[in-house]
Amino acid sequence: MPVSDGTGAITAITISTMSSTAGLHHAAILDKAVQGFTRSGVQRPNGRTLTAALLEQERSTKQAKQAISLESLLGTWRLCFSAGKQAKFQSGEPIGSGFYVPKLAIARISFSSDDSNDAPLTIANQLNVGPLHIRFTGPARYLGKKNLLMFDFTHLRVTCFGLTAYQGTVNRQKRADKPFEETTIAQLPFFAFFAVANDYIAARGRGGGLALWVKE
Repeated sequence: MPVSDGTGAITAITISTMSSTAGLHHAAILDKAVQGFTRSGVQRPNGRTLTAALLEQERSTKQAKQAISLESLLGTWRLCFSAGKQAKFQSGEPIGSGFYVPKLAIARISFSSDDSNDAPLTIANQLNVGPLHIRFTGPARYLGKKNLLMFDFTHLRVTCFGLTAYQGTVNRQKRADKPFEETTIAQLPFFAFFAVANDYIAARGRGGGLALWVKE
């Protein structure tokens, strides 16, 4: 809150403007990374620069208590960039780096909503490496005020050259005595989303890593 004299008010406005400008800068780096990943001939920021931009965006979203709607997350997204849990702030400065996912390994995540099903929100996570396709699916639920999407993979399907090698349930023993809707956050994996745009989303996973996905 600005102080009563003119100097204090000017200082408060300057700080607010600097914060807004910084946010635009971080978003521009994310946009450049997405363009470089999806288009040929576009230079993308290096891993350290992009990790720093993700960290700054995460901090900005938390400080502003910005809510991300579930509707903005629905659809299919391809993993573009990943950084480990070493990506964090240390002494006020972002540290750590990450890597762009090789084009030969296609990792997709999708969220879909259907009120007519027993599980109104579902998640699917698929990895394609050549002819090998591995797909996990299961229920999910979203806490919009915290931007937390919790999930539980309950089914696995593995195919190779179009033939099903395995299909069945997973994690059956983990929560056999409790339905998903009653399982607490402490018992479930989750994504804490902090950035969303028309062509990308970004989140930190329960394990501490950062991820950036592009829209498909």
